[in-house]
Amino acid sequence: MDLRLSDEQQMIQETVRKIMEEKVAPRATEIDEKAELPMDVVELFQENQIFSLVAPQEYGGLDGQLLTLCVAIEEVSRVCGSSSMILGNQSLGAGPIVLWGNEAQKDKYLPGIAAGEIMASFALTEPNAGSDVGGIQAKAVLKGNSYIINGNKCFITHADIADVFTVFAKVAVDGKDKITAFLVDAKTPGISIGKKERKMGLRGSSTCSMNFEEVEVPAENMLGNIGDGYRIALDCLDKGRIMTGSMAVGIAQGAMEAAIDFATTRYQFGQPISDNQGIQFMLADMATEIEVARAMIRTAAWNHDNHTPDMVKFSAMSKLYATDMVMRATTDAVQIMGGYGYCKDYPVERMMRDAKIFAIFEGANQIQRLVVARSLLK
Repeated sequence: MDLRLSDEQQMIQETVRKIMEEKVAPRATEIDEKAELPMDVVELFQENQIFSLVAPQEYGGLDGQLLTLCVAIEEVSRVCGSSSMILGNQSLGAGPIVLWGNEAQKDKYLPGIAAGEIMASFALTEPNAGSDVGGIQAKAVLKGNSYIINGNKCFITHADIADVFTVFAKVAVDGKDKITAFLVDAKTPGISIGKKERKMGLRGSSTCSMNFEEVEVPAENMLGNIGDGYRIALDCLDKGRIMTGSMAVGIAQGAMEAAIDFATTRYQFGQPISDNQGIQFMLADMATEIEVARAMIRTAAWNHDNHTPDMVKFSAMSKLYATDMVMRATTDAVQIMGGYGYCKDYPVERMMRDAKIFAIFEGANQIQRLVVARSLLK
């Protein structure tokens, strides 16, 4: 395994960093304060073909490698966590089609998703089904050549701008409910977008509830077969967890850089506070943990790209470590900056709020520990 970035990956990394620093960094605070999804950032990603990172080459994508995508996501989240959700959720929304779609479904959706002309979303979570995927209550009933979907979803990222959803619902077969996935166009009658959540962090990323009332979906829009939905969800979350970890690494990197800049220019007792050993040790621990998390994320991404037997374990481990790490890093960054770090004039306050959600979504970290333990004990 060679985790060194190729020349092309380094070029992508540098390009994304330059775009983010020039176009998004100056207004990252504004994005957070307005608590609105920044459509100009969506357009920026479209114009610079950044969405091409989420799809295979044969469908208009760049190289189709998760490792390359993670490198780009890290550079986006280093500047703006909310903006990283735009790229990350596009990949999560594309995931079921990439991994389980037939050729007709891939031809219909993936080129548009890669161009950013089609925004994709992932509608799995329900009020009583978060970590318990099997607990979903949405139903899909066959009627002629279509399925009629009824149910409610919550915490659906970018539901208000999505053009297509992967919707998970139960189909009854011989008295047993089988989780099944469907591609549902957003303009289908019967879909309504409900409450937009008021969140602590990632405020520039919209999170909404959805209602499906007698939503008619052609049977040809089913992904895989009846009952494949549980496996589709887990396959996509295995990939999504690695992306979540890369977002966490980026936010931690941004927080550390802000703390270093402050520590070298803030004077107390006649010297920069960076001269104090206590500050130096905090920065050293922060840097070490960031590098460990980055290495774990890239290892997990490489394993996913190469379909190794322990891919699921590495996905859970990398997400677990990186998302716990980012809370430590951002909290220490606020501590280093003292009272200033607690104020909205400095980015670490926003970064600490953004950081908390990463240990919760894409499978809470308690679930990741179960996944890792079971892989060790099986």
